[in-house]
Amino acid sequence: MRGDQSTKRHPEGLPVRLPSRSLAAMKYLLDGQKTDRIHFQPVDWSHADEWLPFFQDPITRRYWVADYAEPEVECRRWYDRQAARYESDLGGMNALIERSSGRLIGHAGLLVQTIDDVLELEIAYSLLPTYWNMGYATEAACHCRDKAFGQEWAAHLVSIISLPNLPSARVAEKVGLSVWKQTLYRSNPVNIYRITRAAYDAKIR
Repeated sequence: MRGDQSTKRHPEGLPVRLPSRSLAAMKYLLDGQKTDRIHFQPVDWSHADEWLPFFQDPITRRYWVADYAEPEVECRRWYDRQAARYESDLGGMNALIERSSGRLIGHAGLLVQTIDDVLELEIAYSLLPTYWNMGYATEAACHCRDKAFGQEWAAHLVSIISLPNLPSARVAEKVGLSVWKQTLYRSNPVNIYRITRAAYDAKIR
């Protein structure tokens, strides 16, 4: 994405706001980072056609209660939220590109979240169902964890996971997080998983 202030449309015609600031000046992004199988890139409207199936598949909504609009609208809103995060230095998702194919497989990143009136830095991950159960979410989340602690961005990291979402909970546990507390987040009962820098240094690093 370029550093000019604009609104563009992807091929499906969904308007998507783009940030007006340089990506290099934005906090908590992993632009250009790579793992064995994944290339991290900025969220970009040009991937919207590949990301739209995430909102079209009912399986991606089974663990989260909300008033959902049509998939095209939800997709547009999702991109708008990422642009707003980029602009406000609240972190944001990164597009996950499979290095072997060049295809978008999902998104992951570090998000500034308000949980029980306290600002926290969250490891977040969402993959297209086609790429579930292949280790990509764990690989991406581990890289987010390592980058955050390596840059000393936070003394601890969290993940917000709805109570019935056992697949996401297993990813969090593989990354080294454990249940810290239970609370309500956007009207959903959730477990807040957490890993401290001390635990990271002792067990993982």
